[in-house]
Amino acid sequence: MLKSCLAAATLVCGLIAAKPAAATTYPLTVTDTAGRTVTIQHEPERLVLQDGRDMMLLALLDRANPTGRVKVWNNLERRDDTDFWRLIAQKWPAADKIPDMGFSDDGEVNMERILASHPDLVIAERRTEGSLNSAGVMQQLAALHIPLIFVDSVVQPVVDAPKSVTLLGAVLNREAEAKDYTDFYASHLAHITEVTQAITPKARVFVEALAGRSGPDQCCFTHGHFGWGALLDAIGVVNIGGDLLHSPSGDVTLETVLAQKPDVYVMTGSEGAHRPPVFADFGYNANNVEIQTSLARLEQRPGFAALGAAQDGRVWGIWHQFYSHPFNIVGLEYLAKFAYPKPFAGLDPAATYREIITRFTDMPVGAFTFAEPAPPVVH
Repeated sequence: MLKSCLAAATLVCGLIAAKPAAATTYPLTVTDTAGRTVTIQHEPERLVLQDGRDMMLLALLDRANPTGRVKVWNNLERRDDTDFWRLIAQKWPAADKIPDMGFSDDGEVNMERILASHPDLVIAERRTEGSLNSAGVMQQLAALHIPLIFVDSVVQPVVDAPKSVTLLGAVLNREAEAKDYTDFYASHLAHITEVTQAITPKARVFVEALAGRSGPDQCCFTHGHFGWGALLDAIGVVNIGGDLLHSPSGDVTLETVLAQKPDVYVMTGSEGAHRPPVFADFGYNANNVEIQTSLARLEQRPGFAALGAAQDGRVWGIWHQFYSHPFNIVGLEYLAKFAYPKPFAGLDPAATYREIITRFTDMPVGAFTFAEPAPPVVH
């Protein structure tokens, strides 16, 4: 697994045979992350985003104005990460006026709005391929000769997040910008895999995604080999959620997690318009006192103090959005530090994030808290 992740990171630019610093030549035929062959007739200037969070891919490519080509989208940033969205809207006010279809990230779109925007490219997340196909969206777009490209940051995030940057870099005539970032990503991933390959025994890690989402006393929603589970698979640990689930995500009981004896327990959370009060609101303009209060409340759930990880001070909270983000290399670095604190003592994921923002985008850095240890638990 580690060797394949490293190979994928270093060979990511092999997705498209392209000259790194040259302008894209159209028509251009590419293979997207769903394995589909798509031909782009000319440089796209009118984009539709099925998942508005893919604006972060555009931020790496159209750096001066990442939403300048977007004509309609599902603006999930506004709804799921409101403090971050305020930064974007302040920097690029026109982004706040882009029509929002108003749907979730499940693959729903408004075809009437899409067609009214006269798009020359629709960008969608790979996980929605089945939904878009069954709803007839793919067939309608094909009949109208509007190309659709699937990117991916969730299904195979470590392989496909940088691959998606490379793909869109070619399609949008931003190959040099794409290569800058994917080289950086590959270098940081290589460091993680080089260190973790030599570590035995492997740490046993459980990620509770969106901790407290079903209520302050409920536990435990997790990912298998998808999203957070796929990130764990890439850093050389035993992914407990992947061992327990036979689906991309699902719920397991705390008793089941206890029996697995995790060395590290990770709870994800983020600020959003409809988050339960118990959520740890990691992200931009986070209040660290409130984060600690939320994590402490989650640790009070019946049976939680019996976890060895809780007794050993190895419970962590982390920003949920890293699970589906082109900057997931930062999430990988945090997970590596949680699992193997001594070998990664010199690793600074927050500094990596700042470097990405300042080197590869024109976005404001902002004030953020992406990870915190939970307060000690007395058994």
